Amino acid sequence: MRTLIVLALAGLGAQLVDGSLGMAYGVTSTSLLLAVGTNPAAASATVHLAEIGTTLASGASHWRFGNVDWKVVGRIGVPGAVGAFAGASFLSNLSTETAEPVMALILLSLGIYVLTRFTLAGLPTTNLDKPLRKRFLSPLGLFAGFVDATGGGGWGPVGTPALLASGRMEPRKVIGSIDTSEFLVSVAASLGFLAGLGSEGIDATWVAALLIGGVIAAPIAAWLVRHIPPRVLGSAVGGVIILTNSRTLLRSDWVDASEFVVWTVYLAVYALWAVAVTHSVREHLRAEAASRAAAAAGDEAGTGARGEGQVAAAAGAGGRDDSADPDEPRGPTAKV
Repeated sequence: MRTLIVLALAGLGAQLVDGSLGMAYGVTSTSLLLAVGTNPAAASATVHLAEIGTTLASGASHWRFGNVDWKVVGRIGVPGAVGAFAGASFLSNLSTETAEPVMALILLSLGIYVLTRFTLAGLPTTNLDKPLRKRFLSPLGLFAGFVDATGGGGWGPVGTPALLASGRMEPRKVIGSIDTSEFLVSVAASLGFLAGLGSEGIDATWVAALLIGGVIAAPIAAWLVRHIPPRVLGSAVGGVIILTNSRTLLRSDWVDASEFVVWTVYLAVYALWAVAVTHSVREHLRAEAASRAAAAAGDEAGTGARGEGQVAAAAGAGGRDDSADPDEPRGPTAKV
């Protein structure tokens, strides 16, 4: 029972992050399942089955709040489904001993990418009026779908930063469109795993626990996407993913590190994580301060312009009143 509660809370937290950031439900949930000893292919299958429900709820919520571009959903989601089915079939045919470190390495790479991307880079919005082309979205969807199925997550970490980096969509629409299109990816990956594994290693109660937590969080996350600073959240989530999968990789047969090496790596990751989150918080506060200062300067300039206009209007009105005074002569006085 305790495990189910933990899974439900993990699903809730992961969906809050995913719905607000456009990534990390899969990598966070899969990392947790691997940490408790689940077979890599079964872990990815469990997460993708749960994601059928969570992505449907998330997509509906984002649509409700106007965060979805349906053209982008179709152009990236269909190739993503093809890639996900291929990735699921590939992972299903790997042995557990091979699959576990492979998946941990993929997830670790994605975690490093997420941490670096959101700690060091902002969100460009200089090309918002330019359309996203199919020749860019289709290969991106195909690759992201394959990585998502083989790594237990990756649709968001690959797709969201790529669309954000293009600067051609508002961040909230990037997140909403990626979350909505992930429904197609989840269905295709689940079909691939069921074809390759059957129901072997998949616990329906675990799927339900992740699903319940994710469905509860979906509408909250769709609302929070307008309020949570993505930079800080991205740094925090990236650190969790790096730490969890570093542990899996260090204790795998590939590395089999000593306790001294393991704890040294842990301390290094914790230090890097703290620095990254601190930097992101400072940059966010600095950007907020600059934004407030610019808004205040604009208000002062507007107030000054309105004041000058009022003075000029008053002066003009005064001149007109003087000329209209009946006690004042309107022209030369005629001599008698």
